[in-house]
Amino acid sequence: MRVPLSWLKQYVDILLPTPDLADRLTLAGLEVGGVEQVGDWWDPDTLRVGQVLQVLPHPDADRLVLVDVEFGGDGPDRVVTGAPNLYAYKEVDELPTIKVAFARSGAMLVDAYSDKTPRPLKKLKPSKIRGVPSSGMVCSERELGLSEEHDGILILPDDAPVGMPLRDYLGEEVLDIELTPDMARCLSMIG
Repeated sequence: MRVPLSWLKQYVDILLPTPDLADRLTLAGLEVGGVEQVGDWWDPDTLRVGQVLQVLPHPDADRLVLVDVEFGGDGPDRVVTGAPNLYAYKEVDELPTIKVAFARSGAMLVDAYSDKTPRPLKKLKPSKIRGVPSSGMVCSERELGLSEEHDGILILPDDAPVGMPLRDYLGEEVLDIELTPDMARCLSMIG
Protein backbone atom coordinates (compact mmCIF):
# COMPACT_ATOMS: atom_id res chain seq x y z
CA MET A 1 0.00 0.00 0.00
CA ARG A 2 1.37 3.40 -0.96
CA VAL A 3 0.79 6.15 1.61
CA PRO A 4 1.75 9.73 0.72
CA LEU A 5 3.24 11.48 3.73
CA SER A 6 0.98 14.50 3.10
CA TRP A 7 -2.05 12.21 3.43
CA LEU A 8 -0.82 10.78 6.72
CA LYS A 9 -0.13 14.32 8.04
CA GLN A 10 -3.83 15.15 7.63
CA TYR A 11 -4.53 12.73 10.50
CA VAL A 12 -1.47 12.83 12.75
CA ASP A 13 1.34 15.25 13.55
CA ILE A 14 4.64 13.83 12.33
CA LEU A 15 7.68 15.22 14.09
CA LEU A 16 10.22 12.62 12.94
CA PRO A 17 12.37 12.56 9.82
CA THR A 18 10.88 10.14 7.27
CA PRO A 19 13.55 7.41 7.68
CA ASP A 20 12.94 7.37 11.46
CA LEU A 21 9.17 7.25 10.90
CA ALA A 22 9.61 4.30 8.52
CA ASP A 23 11.72 2.47 11.13
CA ARG A 24 9.18 3.06 13.90
CA LEU A 25 6.26 1.93 11.74
CA THR A 26 8.17 -1.25 10.87
CA LEU A 27 8.90 -1.91 14.56
CA ALA A 28 5.17 -1.39 15.29
CA GLY A 29 4.24 -4.14 12.82
CA LEU A 30 3.70 -2.23 9.57
CA GLU A 31 6.63 -3.21 7.39
CA VAL A 32 7.76 -0.20 5.36
CA GLY A 33 9.36 -1.64 2.24
CA GLY A 34 10.71 1.70 1.06
CA VAL A 35 10.26 5.43 0.76
CA GLU A 36 9.72 6.84 -2.72
CA GLN A 37 10.56 10.44 -3.58
CA VAL A 38 7.82 11.43 -6.05
CA GLY A 39 9.07 14.05 -8.48
CA ASP A 40 12.71 13.96 -7.44
CA TRP A 41 13.78 13.69 -11.10
CA TRP A 42 11.59 16.61 -12.27
CA ASP A 43 13.76 19.52 -13.44
CA PRO A 44 12.57 22.72 -11.72
CA ASP A 45 13.51 24.80 -14.77
CA THR A 46 11.55 22.80 -17.34
CA LEU A 47 8.57 21.34 -15.41
CA ARG A 48 6.33 24.02 -13.92
CA VAL A 49 2.78 24.86 -12.95
CA GLY A 50 1.14 26.57 -15.92
CA GLN A 51 -2.17 28.26 -16.61
CA VAL A 52 -4.11 27.76 -19.82
CA LEU A 53 -4.86 31.16 -21.36
CA GLN A 54 -6.74 30.04 -24.46
CA VAL A 55 -7.67 26.94 -26.43
CA LEU A 56 -7.97 27.31 -30.20
CA PRO A 57 -8.81 24.86 -32.98
CA HIS A 58 -5.88 23.41 -34.91
CA PRO A 59 -6.00 24.70 -38.51
CA ASP A 60 -5.22 21.29 -40.06
CA ALA A 61 -6.59 18.71 -37.60
CA ASP A 62 -10.05 18.05 -36.22
CA ARG A 63 -8.93 16.29 -33.03
CA LEU A 64 -6.08 18.61 -32.02
CA VAL A 65 -6.14 22.03 -30.35
CA LEU A 66 -3.63 24.84 -29.84
CA VAL A 67 -3.16 25.81 -26.20
CA ASP A 68 -1.45 28.98 -24.95
CA VAL A 69 0.11 28.32 -21.53
CA GLU A 70 1.53 30.91 -19.11
CA PHE A 71 4.22 29.36 -16.91
CA GLY A 72 5.95 32.33 -15.28
CA GLY A 73 8.55 32.66 -18.03
CA ASP A 74 9.04 35.19 -20.79
CA GLY A 75 5.56 35.06 -22.28
CA PRO A 76 3.13 32.24 -22.93
CA ASP A 77 4.13 29.17 -24.93
CA ARG A 78 1.88 27.56 -27.54
CA VAL A 79 1.54 23.79 -27.55
CA VAL A 80 -0.44 21.37 -29.68
CA THR A 81 -2.42 18.70 -27.85
CA GLY A 82 -5.15 16.17 -28.42
CA ALA A 83 -6.08 15.90 -24.73
CA PRO A 84 -9.86 15.40 -24.56
CA ASN A 85 -10.21 17.37 -21.34
CA LEU A 86 -8.76 20.46 -23.08
CA TYR A 87 -10.43 19.82 -26.42
CA ALA A 88 -13.76 20.45 -24.68
CA TYR A 89 -12.74 24.12 -24.21
CA LYS A 90 -12.05 24.75 -27.89
CA GLU A 91 -13.39 28.20 -28.80
CA VAL A 92 -15.05 28.78 -25.41
CA ASP A 93 -15.62 32.52 -24.88
CA GLU A 94 -14.89 32.58 -21.14
CA LEU A 95 -12.31 29.99 -20.22
CA PRO A 96 -12.39 28.89 -16.55
CA THR A 97 -9.15 28.84 -14.58
CA ILE A 98 -7.27 25.76 -15.76
CA LYS A 99 -3.92 25.02 -14.11
CA VAL A 100 -1.75 22.31 -15.67
CA ALA A 101 1.59 20.54 -15.39
CA PHE A 102 3.61 22.21 -18.16
CA ALA A 103 6.86 20.85 -19.61
CA ARG A 104 9.13 23.09 -21.66
CA SER A 105 11.46 21.77 -24.35
CA GLY A 106 14.35 19.94 -22.70
CA ALA A 107 12.22 18.40 -19.93
CA MET A 108 12.66 14.71 -19.19
CA LEU A 109 9.31 12.91 -19.22
CA VAL A 110 8.16 9.31 -19.00
CA ASP A 111 7.70 7.87 -22.49
CA ALA A 112 3.94 7.33 -22.25
CA TYR A 113 3.83 5.14 -25.36
CA SER A 114 6.64 2.74 -24.47
CA ASP A 115 5.77 -0.91 -23.75
CA LYS A 116 8.84 -1.36 -21.53
CA THR A 117 8.55 -1.73 -17.77
CA PRO A 118 9.50 0.56 -16.18
CA ARG A 119 8.79 3.12 -18.86
CA PRO A 120 11.97 4.94 -19.94
CA LEU A 121 12.48 8.69 -19.73
CA LYS A 122 12.54 10.72 -22.91
CA LYS A 123 13.78 14.28 -23.53
CA LEU A 124 11.09 16.63 -24.86
CA LYS A 125 12.11 18.38 -28.06
CA PRO A 126 10.42 21.21 -29.96
CA SER A 127 8.30 19.77 -32.74
CA LYS A 128 5.79 20.54 -35.46
CA ILE A 129 2.49 18.74 -35.23
CA ARG A 130 0.47 18.88 -38.45
CA GLY A 131 2.44 21.96 -39.48
CA VAL A 132 2.11 23.94 -36.22
CA PRO A 133 5.16 24.44 -33.93
CA SER A 134 4.75 23.09 -30.39
CA SER A 135 7.27 24.38 -27.87
CA GLY A 136 6.32 22.22 -24.91
CA MET A 137 3.72 19.83 -23.54
CA VAL A 138 0.82 19.83 -21.13
CA CYS A 139 1.36 16.60 -19.20
CA SER A 140 -0.74 13.65 -18.15
CA GLU A 141 -0.13 11.70 -14.94
CA ARG A 142 1.60 8.96 -16.94
CA GLU A 143 4.10 11.38 -18.53
CA LEU A 144 5.01 12.59 -15.03
CA GLY A 145 5.34 9.05 -13.66
CA LEU A 146 2.51 9.57 -11.15
CA SER A 147 0.17 6.84 -12.42
CA GLU A 148 -0.86 5.00 -15.58
CA GLU A 149 -3.62 7.57 -16.25
CA HIS A 150 -3.27 8.91 -19.80
CA ASP A 151 -6.82 9.82 -20.85
CA GLY A 152 -6.22 13.55 -20.49
CA ILE A 153 -3.85 16.05 -19.00
CA LEU A 154 -3.43 16.49 -15.27
CA ILE A 155 -5.57 19.42 -14.10
CA LEU A 156 -4.20 21.07 -10.96
CA PRO A 157 -6.22 22.96 -8.31
CA ASP A 158 -7.05 26.61 -9.04
CA ASP A 159 -4.76 27.80 -6.23
CA ALA A 160 -1.64 26.21 -7.78
CA PRO A 161 0.89 29.07 -8.18
CA VAL A 162 1.73 29.71 -11.84
CA GLY A 163 5.46 29.30 -12.49
CA MET A 164 6.17 27.19 -9.40
CA PRO A 165 8.43 24.23 -10.12
CA LEU A 166 6.25 21.13 -10.29
CA ARG A 167 8.66 19.33 -7.96
CA ASP A 168 7.90 21.90 -5.24
CA TYR A 169 4.14 21.74 -5.82
CA LEU A 170 3.49 18.01 -6.36
CA GLY A 171 6.67 16.27 -5.24
CA GLU A 172 6.57 14.41 -1.95
CA GLU A 173 7.59 11.31 -0.04
CA VAL A 174 5.46 8.17 -0.27
CA LEU A 175 5.74 5.24 2.14
CA ASP A 176 5.47 1.78 0.55
CA ILE A 177 3.88 -0.33 3.28
CA GLU A 178 3.90 -4.09 2.73
CA LEU A 179 0.83 -5.51 4.41
CA THR A 180 0.27 -9.17 5.20
CA PRO A 181 -3.25 -10.72 5.13
CA ASP A 182 -3.51 -10.54 8.93
CA MET A 183 -3.08 -6.73 8.78
CA ALA A 184 -6.11 -6.00 6.53
CA ARG A 185 -7.37 -3.46 9.06
CA CYS A 186 -4.46 -1.26 7.97
CA LEU A 187 -5.82 -0.90 4.43
CA SER A 188 -7.86 2.06 5.69
CA MET A 189 -6.42 5.35 6.93
CA ILE A 190 -8.99 5.60 9.73
CA GLY A 191 -9.06 2.04 11.11
